[in-house]
Amino acid sequence: MKWTAIITAVVLVVCGCCGLVVFLGVTQASACAPTLTGGVTVHTDGLHDVGPWRVDPQVRNAAIIVGTGQQLNVPARGWVIAVATAMQESSLTNTPGGDRDSVGLFQQRPSQGWGTPEQLRDPAYAATAFYRKLLTVKGWEQLPLTEAAQAVQRSAYPNAYAKYEQDAERVVAEVTGAATIDELPGASLANCDGSAAPGTPSASGWVQPVPGKIVSPYGPRGEGKDRKLHAGDDLEAKRNDVIVAAAAGTVSYADCDRHTGNCDIDGSPSTPGCGWYVDINNGSGIATRYCHMVRRPDVHVGQQVQAGQRIGLVGTSGHSSGPHLHFEVHEGVDCPSGQRCQLANANSRDPAPFMAAHGAPLGGTR
Repeated sequence: MKWTAIITAVVLVVCGCCGLVVFLGVTQASACAPTLTGGVTVHTDGLHDVGPWRVDPQVRNAAIIVGTGQQLNVPARGWVIAVATAMQESSLTNTPGGDRDSVGLFQQRPSQGWGTPEQLRDPAYAATAFYRKLLTVKGWEQLPLTEAAQAVQRSAYPNAYAKYEQDAERVVAEVTGAATIDELPGASLANCDGSAAPGTPSASGWVQPVPGKIVSPYGPRGEGKDRKLHAGDDLEAKRNDVIVAAAAGTVSYADCDRHTGNCDIDGSPSTPGCGWYVDINNGSGIATRYCHMVRRPDVHVGQQVQAGQRIGLVGTSGHSSGPHLHFEVHEGVDCPSGQRCQLANANSRDPAPFMAAHGAPLGGTR
């Protein structure tokens, strides 16, 4: 389903030469390539704190970064990457100095050719330099945020950017006037290419977690002592596709699999565990599991979710050879109140016939 909504936003920009605070009227007509239209007018409406990020100076600096990206016609995903990068590098504070000769919001170094110290202290200039380098990175829109940011910054801590992705999305939503990041098409690239979104819940309250076909079914793998049960169905999906809850319930787990280690990098067939994943207690002894997300889930333990509600984005963390969703269904599950559901191979069920029986057959055929 291709986004067709038009969102009119108001974005703060600071004129680098005169210090004038202005707001740009922005019309976003495309999910993947927002454009700038309209004139420049002075606007006095204030922004708000976003979690730990204060209006002055942090959210206002983020607004300059976003406004600069819009002027350069950078897709919305780029705004999120840029803001997350500045969160890690400077805590969204326009610092006069830093490590060695690092300067400004992105801690760019004059000695590395980013510009003069005076230029790099101008947030709009620094953001422009960041975006121009980002746009030279092949396939940056499909890269995990931490890889895209690292391709620009070459940081000594390449995995540090990922932890700010969701904060950056919330701040970008605030400075563009969107209620949530879901109202800002293309910010996470979910369904940005026009792929179909999961349908509405069936009469029994179930829905496909992603619309892709089964590419690796439930069943045993290997021979002899190496024989193991593949306890779910692998569903075809692209990186950053939206994953939704297959049925209403309570989130029992939403974190990195302790066996995986670092979930902020792509996994492999030799990497153990589910990577970033979610377990949902769907009631009546039924629970569902969603593995290999691209980043920390969008839900938290104890949260009540509805069928079809977004819970995360497809990735390839953990034991995975490429982006997809590993989806499990468990029956006869013990879910103590306030504790994790006890999910094991012994209580797993083949998701395909289960979902078909509940009016939400998984996409495609085996």
